[in-house]
Amino acid sequence: MGLPGWQAEIATGDDRQTDGREQAHMDTDILMHRGYSGIGADVGIVVIGRNEGQRLIDCLSSLKTHRHRTVYVDSASSDGSAEAAAALCAEVVPLDMTIPFTAARARNAGFDAVMRRWPETVFVQFLDGDCELDTGWIATAATFLVMRKDVALVFGRRRERYPERTIFNAMCDREWDGAPGEVQACGGDILIRATVLKDLGGYSAGLIAGEEPELCIRLRERGWKIWRLPSEMTRHDADISRLSQWWRRSVRCGHAYAQVSHLHRTSPSRIWARNFRRAVCWGGLLPLVAIAGAAFHPAALALLLLYPLQLLRLARRTRPALGNALLFATFDVLGKFPEMQGIAQFYLNRLINRRQRIIEYK
Repeated sequence: MGLPGWQAEIATGDDRQTDGREQAHMDTDILMHRGYSGIGADVGIVVIGRNEGQRLIDCLSSLKTHRHRTVYVDSASSDGSAEAAAALCAEVVPLDMTIPFTAARARNAGFDAVMRRWPETVFVQFLDGDCELDTGWIATAATFLVMRKDVALVFGRRRERYPERTIFNAMCDREWDGAPGEVQACGGDILIRATVLKDLGGYSAGLIAGEEPELCIRLRERGWKIWRLPSEMTRHDADISRLSQWWRRSVRCGHAYAQVSHLHRTSPSRIWARNFRRAVCWGGLLPLVAIAGAAFHPAALALLLLYPLQLLRLARRTRPALGNALLFATFDVLGKFPEMQGIAQFYLNRLINRRQRIIEYK
């Protein structure tokens, strides 16, 4: 098959060796020895979900011939998801819910099941149960990894299935977008080298969110690259129709900023440092200073005028193609308050030695 438009870039890829890369070269050699043609024959798939209903059925159906190498990890669904999945994929793994749930735990359980059942697996595709996989993604992504020995994982364009239904879905669609090329972090839908993930010990199971960017920190510390391809990958159904759902999702983001930043506070990558500072500044310090200062002089409340100024600044930076720039900017500014709530929850839990339960928005 012909290579996509990034053929020239692949051909000049960095083949330098770093820790763990010897195994990646072995992966490539195995595939080439088998006459690999980039169709995903050596790919295992892990799907995770809970109470996704029809979305899960659509997800598994989108895998087509890859379903016979797919493991679905179910987290105590009560809507018949596990039973429906059993007829659509190779194996259903019920997650042990006596241990506090995290998506990272589910991904690890699925990965272990894939490697136990198909130990020859070279690449693993992770997929959330509310996503549908694009038909050509596996071939495109696997071919890229075969050719680029310095890249640990790849992902492509994730799109919202119904961005026109609510502003919240539209914001998610914008969140998934980005320029192709080398990036610092990824989301939940990725194709990764199996040996690399095994070498790292999987995802950090204790994180309630942000386990994917945290994985990328450890990968980059070992010299690996993370790559976004200019290719369609998945269609996601956020299904956020209420302000309360958006608020909880933003709280979860804030908690992830704090937890992952704290976990890697000595890392030179300083992941999410800017997100953390912005949330603390706009969602915490600024209103606190304005309100506290007003106790001494009412003029301190003028500091709150910085919010509409920031809103206008962000609106001017928003691309016209994204629709109502002012509305996007409004939620960007408002989002700093629930993010600050999530940050505060993380540090309060550390102070009183309490474990944070997963923050769900569906």
